[in-house]
Amino acid sequence: MFSRSPTRYRPFIDGKYAVSAGLYRLGAQPVPWLEVPAPEHHTFAFDRDYGRFAASKAAAHHRAPHEYAGEAGLTPDLREAALDFISRTLAAESDGVVTWDGRTLRNEALGWSAELGVRWGSVEGLKRFGGPFAPLVRNVVPLNALDFLGLNAQEDLAIIARDPATGHDWLAATHVLSPQHWDPRDKLGRDFVAVHRPVAGSGPMNATAPRLVDAVISRGPFVRFAWGISVTDRLDHHPAAPPDGDRAASTRFDPGAAFLRVERQTLTGFPAAGGALFTIRPLTTPLREAVAEPVHASALAAALRTMMPEQAAYKGLEGLLPDLLAWLDERGEG
Repeated sequence: MFSRSPTRYRPFIDGKYAVSAGLYRLGAQPVPWLEVPAPEHHTFAFDRDYGRFAASKAAAHHRAPHEYAGEAGLTPDLREAALDFISRTLAAESDGVVTWDGRTLRNEALGWSAELGVRWGSVEGLKRFGGPFAPLVRNVVPLNALDFLGLNAQEDLAIIARDPATGHDWLAATHVLSPQHWDPRDKLGRDFVAVHRPVAGSGPMNATAPRLVDAVISRGPFVRFAWGISVTDRLDHHPAAPPDGDRAASTRFDPGAAFLRVERQTLTGFPAAGGALFTIRPLTTPLREAVAEPVHASALAAALRTMMPEQAAYKGLEGLLPDLLAWLDERGEG
């Protein structure tokens, strides 16, 4: 049903690792990490990894939905603006697989539909029918409208709010079923600085938080990227999820089992509602493919060498770096 290959990004290609806003205006500014730099226009991607995301999200939902999703002071106006945008945009960008008539969202791939109350977050009238990925969600019961929408997207979702009187911002809602070694519950209700303080090297970015939040809400939409190296391609690395080899102390670098994990993130503001939608789409590419050309391997090695020790530790690379760099250097020599 979805035949497009996932887009391949190489955010390391400039040979630098940086923690910064790194915002590119959707539809206007070229994304430099593409094979041929060009502006991107989409919020949601529908590609041949769709079934993998649906399966991973369903598994997380079965295990403990409350560990991944929640709300904190989400106003009806902002909920309505965000959920209506998500519904309309999913339908517009799905090549007809998802439809939305202002009340009912239907997904032919997952074989279900539901009536959504976007202002109060209700989900009613869930119906199931045949679809290529319907078995993946057969036993999933959506808890609310945001939960239902998040299960239909490959992207994770978060909603940022800002008080118009005080300028205080906070994370007002999360539906993050593919977190990379962080707990959405730790972020919910916290402001931009508190959310990003654990990120090694985020100090300069956090110093610009008021201007950055204002730009996100008032001057978007934007797209940005984050990246790292994983030793599995599992999507869900919630701290409470069953452990695997990624970031385990005993894990050693194996080029045949390593992956470049890139997160494509979009930010769409709703100024009248006082907030913005933040989407996160992880893309995992076998490392051998990500650095197929010597120039790619050299760029990644250079970028990794610019990491401060605390950044390498935050990314879980301390024990992997020596062997990883040696391997990249060998490939970079061509």
